[in-house]
Amino acid sequence: MPTDRQGGIALITVILIVAMATTVASFVAWRQQVWTRQVENLRDASQGEAVVRAGIDWAGAIIMEDRRKNAVDHLGEPWAQHVALPVERGNVAGGISDQQARFNLNNLVRNNQTSGADIAAYQRLLAQLDLPATLVDALVDWIDPDALPYGADGAEDAYYLARPTPYYPANRALVDLSELALVRGYDQTVIDRLAPYVCVLPVPTPVNVNTAGPEVLSAVIPGLTLDDARRFVQERGDGSASLADFRGKLTAAQALGLQEYLLNVASDYFLVDLSAEFGRVKQRYLALYQRQGQNWPLLLWLKQL
Repeated sequence: MPTDRQGGIALITVILIVAMATTVASFVAWRQQVWTRQVENLRDASQGEAVVRAGIDWAGAIIMEDRRKNAVDHLGEPWAQHVALPVERGNVAGGISDQQARFNLNNLVRNNQTSGADIAAYQRLLAQLDLPATLVDALVDWIDPDALPYGADGAEDAYYLARPTPYYPANRALVDLSELALVRGYDQTVIDRLAPYVCVLPVPTPVNVNTAGPEVLSAVIPGLTLDDARRFVQERGDGSASLADFRGKLTAAQALGLQEYLLNVASDYFLVDLSAEFGRVKQRYLALYQRQGQNWPLLLWLKQL
């Protein structure tokens, strides 16, 4: 074989070896970088979770201390303040909200019996949100223990068992707002529209007039128009009032049909919403606390979104 041809083959061989070595080295470096990022992400996620859990404990302490100071809850108290705290390599932000500022959907059935006053309040809320008032029928059936359809748009076993994927109605109190997706008539658009104004708590609860928005107040007080409720909320600001003070601000027409057991100025259920960002990792946690008098509040659930 001519010398120049042998030299060409040798050169090509060297180039191929160098190319293969470079490819292997690049692959190893890439894998090392991926592994390093995975380790960093795991570290940041662990750090974020630890900080958020500490924040949830801190929120529990605030809720407990607030009850020890007074028995009235309003938006001017420390628990109602949004916080944003920088920490090493990240930040934590969030706050506490009063769940009794919302209409509790489980109020519709009290002691296994439909509650006429709560059903009427929910229908008024639906009307204010431009949603069909008949949505209440299927929800009552989902919660109540009997098998008899409620109202014209009720839904019991026969409706749900005829679905493409059949299932039974719960016949118990709602556990989470997402459960509404199983109820007749409640698609995601309806649920998203309702979400800022309703809640799901384990027992029937009154609405706190010191923290509720105008839509909820107008719904639970038959004689209070939405415009009147907006004026009341504007005048209230972040201040507090006793239930007697609140009643005193209502005219005779506004107080007409008022069911006082639907109202209160103290709350026992609070939602903690905290987010943490460390490096490339973002986390968000929700926790629901139930007050236990002046003792440490009960953590009903904790979930990561």
